Amino acid sequence: MITWRRDIFSLWKKMVKNERIKQLSIKENFKTRFLQQYRHYQSNMHIFHLKPSQFSKTLDELLMFLAQVAHCYPDETKDFALDIRDALQRHCTVLDRTLRMTFCQALILLRNKGLIAATSVLELFFEMFRVQDKLLRKTLYTYIVSDIKTVNQKHKNAKLNTTLQNFMYTMLKDNNPVAAKMSLDVMIELYRRNIWKDTKTVNVITTACFSKVTKILVAGLKFFLGTDEEEDHSDSESDQDEQKTSKELLTGFRVGKKTRKRQKKLKRALQNIDKHKKSKKKSEVFNFSALHLIHDPQGFCERLFRQLEGTTERFEVKLMMADLVSRLIGVHQLFLFSFYPYIQRFLQPHQREVTRLLLFAAQSSHDLVPPEIIEGVIRTIANNFITDRNSGEVMAVGLNAVREICFRCPLAISEDALHDFSEYKTHKDKSVMMAARSLIQLYRKTNPDLLRKKDKGKPTEAAKDLKVLQYGERDTHSYIPGAEVLKATEDIEEEEEEQEAWESCSEEEEGSEGEWIDVHHSSDEEGNKVDDSQVPATREEQVLKAQQVSTSRILTQEEFRKVQQIQAVRQTEGMSAEGLNNKKRKRELEEEEQDRGELLQLSMIENVHKKKAHDKDSRLATVMAGREDRPKYTHGPQKMNPHASTTNKDKARKKNYTMIKHKVMNKKNKRSFRDKQIALRNSLLKKQKAKH
Repeated sequence: MITWRRDIFSLWKKMVKNERIKQLSIKENFKTRFLQQYRHYQSNMHIFHLKPSQFSKTLDELLMFLAQVAHCYPDETKDFALDIRDALQRHCTVLDRTLRMTFCQALILLRNKGLIAATSVLELFFEMFRVQDKLLRKTLYTYIVSDIKTVNQKHKNAKLNTTLQNFMYTMLKDNNPVAAKMSLDVMIELYRRNIWKDTKTVNVITTACFSKVTKILVAGLKFFLGTDEEEDHSDSESDQDEQKTSKELLTGFRVGKKTRKRQKKLKRALQNIDKHKKSKKKSEVFNFSALHLIHDPQGFCERLFRQLEGTTERFEVKLMMADLVSRLIGVHQLFLFSFYPYIQRFLQPHQREVTRLLLFAAQSSHDLVPPEIIEGVIRTIANNFITDRNSGEVMAVGLNAVREICFRCPLAISEDALHDFSEYKTHKDKSVMMAARSLIQLYRKTNPDLLRKKDKGKPTEAAKDLKVLQYGERDTHSYIPGAEVLKATEDIEEEEEEQEAWESCSEEEEGSEGEWIDVHHSSDEEGNKVDDSQVPATREEQVLKAQQVSTSRILTQEEFRKVQQIQAVRQTEGMSAEGLNNKKRKRELEEEEQDRGELLQLSMIENVHKKKAHDKDSRLATVMAGREDRPKYTHGPQKMNPHASTTNKDKARKKNYTMIKHKVMNKKNKRSFRDKQIALRNSLLKKQKAKH
């Protein structure tokens, strides 16, 4: 047995040795052929440098072959990648279109196999954005993004990123607008994919907002506004397919010959329609982090506003610039007092996109701006919008804009102006009435002293803690407001000890023979358990309890949610228990607080309350509801007894015409002589009347 195993092992060693020798011999044979092809490539490259604009099929095939097997012979092909790179750098503009694409694909293969550094390849590809070849630029754009993503997949390659960012900063200032635009698109795409989401990338993109090329300027503005949509690179045929519905496409496919080509075309068109529908459903995303990562927001905002005042771009571009300026002012609480008189000039009801301009005015307001500056904006809105000569929708939009400005700067409105706006709470137009009441509700929570006594409403629990802030004053707390409704650490430990004592007593009771065991509870003399979560009665006790809870432990998300609910309840509940069941108002208040984010939404300005037009389903439901008590509609006279028999004449009405045709024809042919006389007389009288 042992001898047999030794023979098998020795035979296996011989086979492995022979296989290795065979592989080495094969590799040597391939090496000879490879070197022959490599020398052939070198001779073709010398010819290529003499006529770089001429296409060579032999060189095209040799490039792809050598690029695919170069990693097997690294010593022999150490200069192969650099030769391709130098050839592209010298002749990329005059190369044949097909041969240039082959050069790039070969260089991409060598880069993927690690035979050339990423920096040299990517910098070359950025420079090749100047080439007038759309397909090549698209290919290079896709590869640059994917390669940088691969390099930073496991960990951030800070050295490579810094080098490329510095190079792209110079590319944004390139004289070729196409190359600068493509470089900007690469940086924006890398930011969106969370690959280059740092301050340096954002501040390089800020330079695009001052470009003289409109496309680059708009791309930079859209990046910070968060409204950039993916460009449609599809051809005209796919655009026409997207305009059709799926039903029309399927109906058209039924006619004609059912070929495989037509079936593939139909499938591709249906996929484009589904993709177009999904892209429409995507919600608008704002780059809050990009706005916060700007190094010098004050200087950037001032420079952008100077450009806005002197620009000759289209009105849509001006709106985008004004939008970005207002967002920067609101997010960073900047001081740019000249922006408010500038925006006041466009606050007219007939102005195009006036609701967006009102949004910019509200967006640029914050509590650090002096109230007398924003007061001019409110006065302009009041004079141009909130007047009885305008329609109800215009007045409602103006009141909504005033409300949003006052929400961010409560001291911007005077007492007399607030009293005038409050009078519209009884306006006949519902949209104006709701807008005025929302403004009153805002000042009930911020500064009820400015309201008249009849508009202050019932005092709430939150009114006890309300503090009217003056200009520049901050309301800071050393505790979490509303935390007094939670339990402190000592209370939780006490409950845990009581629970453990109760469980131990239960175990002893099970092991005992029916003896009673006294268990101590934290209760009063009447034996009622004290509710530790009960809110203290006085203001001082509330503050002490809230400080104790806030400093003793870390609150969970559920506890924070509970505190927010209690705070919302206090906004609606009065000092008495009459408002405890006002669930609808509590829900509306919670939704209103959730809608107010870091940036103002246009829907808050355009929130006009009016009855929506009925669609087909709602109209049909209304019609059917009105027919409930109505008897069933019937045609003609009805029988007193529905079960009574019918006459032959009634039965003949329900028969097919062919069954009674012979009777009808016979009746017409057998007219009496008297009937014929009457018919002739009537026709003669009719003709005589027609003559006269």
